[in-house]
Amino acid sequence: MNRPIRQAAVIGSGIMGSGIAAHLANAGIPCLLLDVVPGAVNEEEAAKGWGLDHPAVRSRLATAAIAKLKKTNPAPLYDEDFASRITPGNVEDHLERIADADWIIEVVVERLDVKRGLLERIEKFRRPGTVVSSNTSGISVNAMAEGRGEEFRRHFMGTHFFNPPRYMKLLEIIPGRDTDPALVSRMKAFCENVLGKGVVIAKDTPNFVANRIGTYGLLVTLKEMAEKGYTVEEVDAVTGPAMGRPKSATFRTLDLVGLDTFVHVADNVRDHVEGAEERAAFETPDALKELVARGWLGEKSGQGFYRKIKGEGGRSEILALDLGTMEYRPQKKVSAGSLEAAKLAKGAREKTKALLAGGDRYSALAWDVLKRVLVYSAEKVGEIADSVEEIDNAMKWGFNWELGPFETWDAIGLKRSVGRMESEGVAVPGWVKAWIAAGNESFYRREAGARFYVHEGRYRQAEEAPEAVSLRDLKEQGKTVRSNAGASLIDLGDGVACLEFHSPNNAIGADILSMISQSADEVRRSFEGLVVANQGRNFCVGANLMILLMEAQDEEWDEVDGIIRQFQNAMLKLKRLEKPVVAAPHRMTLGGGVEACLPADQVVASAETYYGLVEVGVGLIPAGGGCKEFALRASQAAAAAVGAAGSGAAGAADVDVQPYLNRAFETIGMAKVSTSGHDAKKLGYLRPSDRIVLNQDRLIHEAKQAVLGMVRAGYEPVPEEKIRVAGAEGKAVLTLGAIAMREGGYISDHDLKIAKKLAHVLAGGDLPAGTLVSEQYMLDLEREAFLSLCGEPKTQQRMQHMLAKGKALRN
Repeated sequence: MNRPIRQAAVIGSGIMGSGIAAHLANAGIPCLLLDVVPGAVNEEEAAKGWGLDHPAVRSRLATAAIAKLKKTNPAPLYDEDFASRITPGNVEDHLERIADADWIIEVVVERLDVKRGLLERIEKFRRPGTVVSSNTSGISVNAMAEGRGEEFRRHFMGTHFFNPPRYMKLLEIIPGRDTDPALVSRMKAFCENVLGKGVVIAKDTPNFVANRIGTYGLLVTLKEMAEKGYTVEEVDAVTGPAMGRPKSATFRTLDLVGLDTFVHVADNVRDHVEGAEERAAFETPDALKELVARGWLGEKSGQGFYRKIKGEGGRSEILALDLGTMEYRPQKKVSAGSLEAAKLAKGAREKTKALLAGGDRYSALAWDVLKRVLVYSAEKVGEIADSVEEIDNAMKWGFNWELGPFETWDAIGLKRSVGRMESEGVAVPGWVKAWIAAGNESFYRREAGARFYVHEGRYRQAEEAPEAVSLRDLKEQGKTVRSNAGASLIDLGDGVACLEFHSPNNAIGADILSMISQSADEVRRSFEGLVVANQGRNFCVGANLMILLMEAQDEEWDEVDGIIRQFQNAMLKLKRLEKPVVAAPHRMTLGGGVEACLPADQVVASAETYYGLVEVGVGLIPAGGGCKEFALRASQAAAAAVGAAGSGAAGAADVDVQPYLNRAFETIGMAKVSTSGHDAKKLGYLRPSDRIVLNQDRLIHEAKQAVLGMVRAGYEPVPEEKIRVAGAEGKAVLTLGAIAMREGGYISDHDLKIAKKLAHVLAGGDLPAGTLVSEQYMLDLEREAFLSLCGEPKTQQRMQHMLAKGKALRN
């Protein structure tokens, strides 16, 4: 059946179950959340005189789980108000309500007998055609489906969400032998398009794909460590960013996962695979067994391979475990030529090559671990997933590797590395040797913007959804219109261009500002509209702070003034463009990055967008149009409120911008950063008309469609609008609020100085309340305040501290 998924039910309200329900709610899917009935009342319930038959007691577990979602950090919900989309209940009183669901997800304890029993009960109430899935990290889908009817089995599958469900991209879908293939395709599309997931179709094998390879790699690393005498810190120094892996590397990852959980996952593979050699590979090392026996399970127990304590002055200190003595000691700094070379190299490919080429004991550890993981991954192609691409995606999306195993193999040189492996007695799978013998030098290749990967002895073109725009591919196809060191203008097709930032960290400097201006001219001449987007790790971390600091320290005030004027003029040119402009920010979008989005007619933001004007953190205020735009929005909102109240044409006396300005002053003055795209709307950074997209891979496509939609509707550029300011009276109100915070000890003297400058700009200076001013007037106020703050020694200290430490200084 092709019934759309409009409602869901999740059974099991633990961390995973409630997290899955939260993400369904994030996507706008109402969800029923059920759990078992508690066996006893708690103290609070007893004090109210409630018994086990009270409805609130019977659904307590699900109700408490929903309440906890609002307090959990990192937040499972994009907006805590989305918790209202989740309805609590229990499996004794409310199981029949699953008949209303289009997708039922079982998320109970990882025991086959428990899951089978629950699925039997689910079958009695579900409607025909309803999708049922078990969220499991390793239990056989076919084994769970035994005893269920044919129609049920056709609609049953495994869905392995990675934890936490909101943040982890990977979702493994595991069809059973009787699962309808058309349903698998439909669920894959739904989970990608609606939930924003990266979906890998896994085989029904122990631990599926990512956990199978990841667990093997962790165990190999532990065994190499034991045999060669590496320390915890040494292993993590090698197996983290130096290899294109997360900072949590090996042992921080294990501590986060939970050592007991990891042992359970490893045991599951060992107990279900065939072959003595593979079973031996999944044997838990003695050191790990000892830690579990002691209850040192990682973060959840307070200690594992690392332990956090309070050091001198109350500061937190993280100790490392010495596996020889089983005692904790201060961490030792790890340094070597190979590690330094990897640190200096750019990108995971070059980092891994540099690490392996170092010729020291850390290079040896990297090679000894890597060669085994690569060979094991090759052995599992066709067994755990159909293709090298599925395995690579699983590791990138589930373990946050920058390169999957086969991409890594290509990076280090397939033919050369296989020769080294064989010289060391490693048995390389026959299909890999045959592939090389046929004259191939890599598992992947690119041709005319298309991507191909090895599949069953030949290259197969990767299937890429038309919605998944790749700027890299477009540039390879010669679609670059203009380019410099900081940015490029790329033809997206259909008359739409894309302005891409690609400076270090996408920080805005003169190159990007110049390209913004050139792009506006080019779009005016040759295109229907413009998208401002990129596919870097973050959209934009702000302006180039180093250049500003250097000029300020040298007291080159004309240079600083020129930089700010160039920024303001570029943003104003973008805003005045006669063609529609859509900005598509993602992840960190800070300071100047926000200001680059503010001129757009619409913002189409990734759900995972952390958006904020943070300039006060470095002792400054927004001066690329940020203050001006917020003052304009306050003026518009106040006028709209008067109009909505039926007062007719709004006069100066009728329009009160103060309440709207107060909110802007608080948001900018406290450098608030959104926790999601939805939160950016609540903070007022995004407008009600701006859109949120869950699947970041489709962000540029959606932004392009927004441009085309405006073109089809007959786009008319927005005329310049006068801004009604709060003036001297409004400035006094804002300043009084800041003074009260200083007297309460919440801010420093320098914070107060910055706040007064911000109040002056947002209120429009010392004009009478209600005065109408131009945008240029507000930009001039911004620039003057910014320049004066640049000359403050404490501001320069803040700027220097941010550049050196990556965090704000409170002075």
